[in-house]
Amino acid sequence: MTFKSCLTSMRLRTLPLSLSGVLMGIFIAASRQPLSALAVALLIATTVLLQILSNLSNELGDTLQGTDNDDRQGIHYSLQDGTITIPEMKRLIGCVAVGCALCGTGMVWASFGTLLALEPLLLLLLGAGAMAAAMRYTLGPSPYGYRGWGDLFVFIFFGLVAVCGAYYVCTHNLTNLYTLLPASAIGLFSMGVLNVNNIRDMKTDAATRTTVALKLGARRARIYQTILICGGWLLMVLYTLLTAHGWTPWLFVLTLPLYVRHLRGVWRLDGRALDPMLPLLVISTFLFSLLAGTGMLLAY
Repeated sequence: MTFKSCLTSMRLRTLPLSLSGVLMGIFIAASRQPLSALAVALLIATTVLLQILSNLSNELGDTLQGTDNDDRQGIHYSLQDGTITIPEMKRLIGCVAVGCALCGTGMVWASFGTLLALEPLLLLLLGAGAMAAAMRYTLGPSPYGYRGWGDLFVFIFFGLVAVCGAYYVCTHNLTNLYTLLPASAIGLFSMGVLNVNNIRDMKTDAATRTTVALKLGARRARIYQTILICGGWLLMVLYTLLTAHGWTPWLFVLTLPLYVRHLRGVWRLDGRALDPMLPLLVISTFLFSLLAGTGMLLAY
């Protein structure tokens, strides 16, 4: 096992997507009150480690299930190439899980100043659930990612939990129900990333797993993708109309050409040719979150 093979399996190109929701929550909170720098730093570190934990677990699960084989349309990772063994991957997953738990516990302590109260304990339980969800997507005797539940879990954890959870860690307040709108928008875009991945891998997935794309078929899966992207935009436009002061909260509109390019690619490309549409949507969502958040701060 080499440092390079570890980095390959960590799939660092996926980190902007997991950070998009958390940054959106942080920006919304920062536009309303001062934040604890330590809590924010640990929140970001926990998010990064949680995504890496998910990526490593998914690679191990797909390998054990036989999904990652020579016919796979996407990138070949370290287990498939033989540069990491299964026991080494299990040890790496264990190390990342410990780091994630420690950072998450530190984040809760930095935010609340204690772990021995109802709210911190509930957040710790939510964090444990997020870690379990990250690992159980393809791992375990009955991985939910193989039974067509991946889209729902992505919406919940990449959207609602990421945005609203980050907002709550920063403010200790969940009364701002408008936050559900950008949280749902990021959740829909994140579902879109998973759906494009599943459209690309339909041929190889058919033998080992069930996905929404397989249930819908290629054409309807692309219609579904269009609904996800357009739905996310409509929710963010509604949020901005309801909460915006001035023009700066509309900065996220600058990313619209990237989403148009993404949808054009989804409709025109197939198989391995779809792979560039994944990082395009990830980066588009990250920029969307950054610009929306920057606009909120400028209007504050």
